[in-house]
Amino acid sequence: MKRKEDVNSDIENNDVQKEEAGHNQEALSDSSIELTDQVAKLEAELTESRDKYLRLYSEFENFKKRVTKDRIEYTKMAGSEVFLSFLPIIDDLERALKSSESATDAQPIKEGIKLIYSKIKSISESKGLKEMVSLNQLFDAELHDAIANLPAPSEAMKGKVIEEIEKGYYFNDKVIRHAKVIVGN
Repeated sequence: MKRKEDVNSDIENNDVQKEEAGHNQEALSDSSIELTDQVAKLEAELTESRDKYLRLYSEFENFKKRVTKDRIEYTKMAGSEVFLSFLPIIDDLERALKSSESATDAQPIKEGIKLIYSKIKSISESKGLKEMVSLNQLFDAELHDAIANLPAPSEAMKGKVIEEIEKGYYFNDKVIRHAKVIVGN
């Protein structure tokens, strides 16, 4: 049998263990509450981050659509500046046609056409259009389209352009139309 002292000691140990268990449960309960709070906080942050991501994604998609629309609009309007500069020439041509109907002398009409031609050339050059010089130059397949080969008038003209059928043009130093030429054989 147990002695009374041993029993009292066991009772005290049980009381201490119960008290410790109570503290442990309180500690676990407090830690569980903290964890629950942290999980709730992290879920709120995650939801907020998702919302920010979706808004940012939507804004980016809208930006891409806007840029595409602006690019299409810019492409449509890119030539408008050139056409605006040619409108006075069209007006001049209309006046020349009107005055040619009642004119008896051809000289003023020829002078008017020369003026209009020089106006067209100067506006074109100011916008970046440049005439290609092909006559008496070596044939270059990147610049010229040979439409015929004829006997060269001299030995020095062999392989060179002897006649230009249609002029070639550069736009901002890039070939936009190849010259149609006849090459000496």
